[in-house]
Amino acid sequence: MKFLDSFAEKHPKAAEWIRKGGLFLIFSYLVTFLKFLLLMFLPGLYRGMVGDAVWTWPGIETTLFNVPFTLSIIGNSLADGGLAYTLANLTAIVFGEVVNFPLQRNVTFKSHGPLAPQIAAHGIATIVVFLVMNLFTCVWNPITTALIGNEALRDTVRNIVTTVVTGGVAMIIIFAVDNKIFAPDFGKKK
Repeated sequence: MKFLDSFAEKHPKAAEWIRKGGLFLIFSYLVTFLKFLLLMFLPGLYRGMVGDAVWTWPGIETTLFNVPFTLSIIGNSLADGGLAYTLANLTAIVFGEVVNFPLQRNVTFKSHGPLAPQIAAHGIATIVVFLVMNLFTCVWNPITTALIGNEALRDTVRNIVTTVVTGGVAMIIIFAVDNKIFAPDFGKKK
């Protein structure tokens, strides 16, 4: 502990960044694991509610590595889970950020700034994460289907990769936003 105390005394800014980064990663990985658990059962639950519905935008048919897929910023083709998978992914991302936001605000950044603008900015960042991730999954899911014949294995691999990539994208985007909105001077008139 003397080493850590000595390091913090000599390099207070670096020590604070290490603390924030470490806590941010721990909470982000916890949230990523929760998202993975949700993606294990939510697509089936939503499929039971909405059936085999398709909802994509812009829905451009294309191919990559001789694998046809529908390029969409919002939604998934039926072969890639359709509306049920889109809703499951959106639910997992929103749930994750509902858990993540208070942890990051109150523990990692110890922010006492204006809550409404912080929630709005974090919400916009979450929407960006969802759109980026949906674009990724509309390419990744068909490639997974083409490479892995066993449905259970394919779904597990698909969910693990989607969750890990979502977590990585979210960590980059959300950390950048959180670092600004949870700064001590955020929301104060200059």
